[in-house]
Amino acid sequence: MKKKSFKSVTAGLLTGAVNGLFGGGGGMVAVPLLKNMCGYEEKRAHATTILLILPVCAASAVTYIVNGYFSAEIIIPAAIGSVAGGLLGAVLLNKLPEFIVNIVFIVAMLAAGIRMII
Repeated sequence: MKKKSFKSVTAGLLTGAVNGLFGGGGGMVAVPLLKNMCGYEEKRAHATTILLILPVCAASAVTYIVNGYFSAEIIIPAAIGSVAGGLLGAVLLNKLPEFIVNIVFIVAMLAAGIRMII
């Protein structure tokens, strides 16, 4: 296996494991892995992560649904909000400078970390 392919598979494995274990958050791991391990530039790492998370979330969702860990009454409203937020985020990723995208990502990661501690 080529070095780049091995790194990509490793990044995918770590992303999937985090997403499956915590029910989300794989994207927070995927972005730094794609940047630091695979050498992607900031915006490409974010955009690639968005596409990478779809099958990761689908695999995790099937497992959670099969085991009864979901709330049917929230799926449709949350899905609508998620799609709208995803579209808005993709538009902003295209328009914002890389520096700002990086700052927003860092703030989001810090806020998530602090929230987990509190």
